[in-house]
Amino acid sequence: MTIPEHLMLIDGELVQASEGRVFENINPATEDVIGTAPDASAADIERAILAARRAFDTTSWSTDHAFRRQCLIQLQQGLEKNRETLRPMIIAETGAPVMTTHQIQLDDCIRFIGHYVDLLETYGFERALPDKIDEPAPTTRYVRREAAGVVAAITPWNVPLYLNIAKIAGALAAGCTVILKPAPDTPYSALVLGEIAAAHTDIPPGVFNVVTPLRSEDAAVLTSHPAVDAITFTGSTATGRRVMASASPTLKRLTLELGGKSPAIILDDADLGEAIPMLAGSICYHAGQGCTTLTRILVPHSRLGEATDMAVAIMSQIPWGDPNDPANMMGPVANANQKASILRYYDIAQNTGRVVLGGKPTSRFDRGYWVEPTLLTDVDPMSPVPQEEVFGPLLTMIGFDDDDDAIAIADNTIYGLSAMVYSSDLDRALRVGNRLRSGTVGINGAQWFDTNSPFGGYKQSGLGREWGTDGLEDFLEVKTIAHPKVRS
Repeated sequence: MTIPEHLMLIDGELVQASEGRVFENINPATEDVIGTAPDASAADIERAILAARRAFDTTSWSTDHAFRRQCLIQLQQGLEKNRETLRPMIIAETGAPVMTTHQIQLDDCIRFIGHYVDLLETYGFERALPDKIDEPAPTTRYVRREAAGVVAAITPWNVPLYLNIAKIAGALAAGCTVILKPAPDTPYSALVLGEIAAAHTDIPPGVFNVVTPLRSEDAAVLTSHPAVDAITFTGSTATGRRVMASASPTLKRLTLELGGKSPAIILDDADLGEAIPMLAGSICYHAGQGCTTLTRILVPHSRLGEATDMAVAIMSQIPWGDPNDPANMMGPVANANQKASILRYYDIAQNTGRVVLGGKPTSRFDRGYWVEPTLLTDVDPMSPVPQEEVFGPLLTMIGFDDDDDAIAIADNTIYGLSAMVYSSDLDRALRVGNRLRSGTVGINGAQWFDTNSPFGGYKQSGLGREWGTDGLEDFLEVKTIAHPKVRS
């Protein structure tokens, strides 16, 4: 399909790149060009930053909570009106199966804006502290939470509309002004937000901007510019380190949602028939391109063979192919570089363990970025595949001796984003889950995710949290004010 060109939003205007450059948007299922996007220059990004700075410093956006709430409602309504136009666009630029657009890729993330709409009705931006009476003069004190300032929101390609909304909704709700910079692989999922904001909301010029540079050296302006106060970034841990280094000279506030190598621990008393189907199926959801995907299944050595056989049976039946077919659970991976990276890990898997399913390039399609669902077992937990984020449909089965051994294996990576524990004894499962160094933990298949649940990681999986109250407060500064107590 061909999709109409989209424009950037800078200082309230929908514009092409100032130098007239564009880049192609590629359908990962077919490698067809679906359209072009503006290739923003460093000057375009500078203009967006200065517009955001001016809007923050000279308008009432940061202090008018009711107005911000109204604008978020308008944004949500604009997305609802354009929902069915967005659906084929998202499938075309991400390769995500259509079934995922009825969940996290589209429908859910529109609904999620309501979290911040509701929070703005109830959140206390001021709170009183006890009066100080042991001073020369009695003192009244209170704490204000105020918008952090200009925010650069930088997002990846795996669930782009969701991540764009997660970041801009929290920052805008807090009273910040925003420059959104998406991955070049999925520019439309950001550009449409700017277009909808311009057409359907009263958001003032400069408060929300969208820029789509192709070159990383141009995008780097966002992470180093002194007029940017905060950065919210989702992506790989390696890129997160670079963002942190670029932001360090100006000590910007950082929210980093980075990589994961999430374990699922199946204790010796657990029901494999309950655990394995969900885990083996979820690795294929959107081709395993999720930071919280449970990529390591830890099973007692005595049950490893049984669990592996069950996983092979499940994964070999997963429907995958054309993302426009509602029956398919898995489509292509996002781009040629990602395909090459995954196939490199498939080669590593062949040389470091026993590949019992997949593990090679597929011949099912002549074009597109396709890889096979793959299962690896009999592998050293410290070898590359169990240690590094593959971001593809590669599942690793690992044996363990006892609960302590399982926890040690689970925690022995640089990551700590998500985990799952299975046991027929809930108290035992909770004891194990409480010991894991992980930002989120599910027990017996229970799903932790919702907009009122703070989400983020331990260790090198990131800093800060999205969603919940924490997702608002990551964009707020804290100010304490004192004045002489007024005598009644």
